[in-house]
Amino acid sequence: MDIEKIRKETPGLAHGIHLMACGSALAPLPVVDAVMAYLDLEAKVGGYEAHAHEATMLDETYSSVARLIGAKPREIAILENATAAWCQAFYALPLQAGDRILTCQAEYAANYVAFLQRQKRDGIEIDIVPSDETGALDITALESMITEKTALIAITWVPTNGGLVNPAAAVGAIAKKHGVPYLLDACQAVGQMPVDVEALNCDFLSATGRKFLRGPRGIGFLYIKEKWLETLEPVMLDHFGAPWVSRDQYALRADARRFENWENSYALRAGLKVACDYALAIGLEAIEARVTELSDYARARISALKGGQVHDIGAKQCAIVSFTIEGLDPRPTVALLRQQGIAIGASNPESTRLDAEERKLPVLLRMAPHYYNNKAEIDTALAALEALSQD
Repeated sequence: MDIEKIRKETPGLAHGIHLMACGSALAPLPVVDAVMAYLDLEAKVGGYEAHAHEATMLDETYSSVARLIGAKPREIAILENATAAWCQAFYALPLQAGDRILTCQAEYAANYVAFLQRQKRDGIEIDIVPSDETGALDITALESMITEKTALIAITWVPTNGGLVNPAAAVGAIAKKHGVPYLLDACQAVGQMPVDVEALNCDFLSATGRKFLRGPRGIGFLYIKEKWLETLEPVMLDHFGAPWVSRDQYALRADARRFENWENSYALRAGLKVACDYALAIGLEAIEARVTELSDYARARISALKGGQVHDIGAKQCAIVSFTIEGLDPRPTVALLRQQGIAIGASNPESTRLDAEERKLPVLLRMAPHYYNNKAEIDTALAALEALSQD
């Protein structure tokens, strides 16, 4: 990994220290150039004409996403964000009264609200798999909780806080063994670690462009295992996902694009393609090694601060560092650091309510270094936090 080249290709680094890849990472120049070039083309020739001119490149976006996660292009749908992608899969599943969902203690708020809505509307039931002694989903407990009424396993691979990496592949092996559909939220995983849907044994996987993948905001994707394309119909359709073939009939597309609709941002698709290609060129194993080194360094430095406490869990941890510093209120602290050109974040308990209540977590500070960062930037950010704590 040529860190200096990567840093030169990251224009945001010239404007401050950015340690919030878990929110929206800094895009590299090739991604910025792809989006701007497409918008420029639209301005010059028109939106429809630009699409026609760049149709081949835009179609290759599906191949780039597929290569990133080990899928087939026909198994990929491109949506406006990760939540929209996740919801397309979840709400398409024909869950009925009495069906049970298994999920994890650290499940993300948006997903859990969807569970609650279908519980209220359809009469499904929600089972929470307990965590093991490290804080990760307990694989043994998961398998023991599967019954004939278990209709779905849906978990977040990397939660929004807590540093946790859930054992997604082990969950997939159990889901496959018992024939239970498996929906995996990979929003925080894609771009910071290798992802292989075959090894994960997931039926559905959702992700975003803006986080560790370093793509533009406002775009995400959904993976749907090929076998589901024979039976699964989206809750909402338009004439792109299901062409109107006769007066009284539509025909679902044969690929995952049945979950898309006709109108979308082609400029963002161009950026997503380049973001995938950029990550693949660097190598996801190398990226994971780099972000692990930087986040482990940050945890050690925070723990050494007076009043510093890291709140991360799990035997395997990711590049999201969750912490508190005695005397600092996270929300105003984030704003004060922003005034100094340092970007970190705060995470509210309601983002992962079950985990927060179980562990009695307050609002947390959140730092997520990416491979374009270095230890000196982490040191500067922590020195600024230490100074604020002493004021």
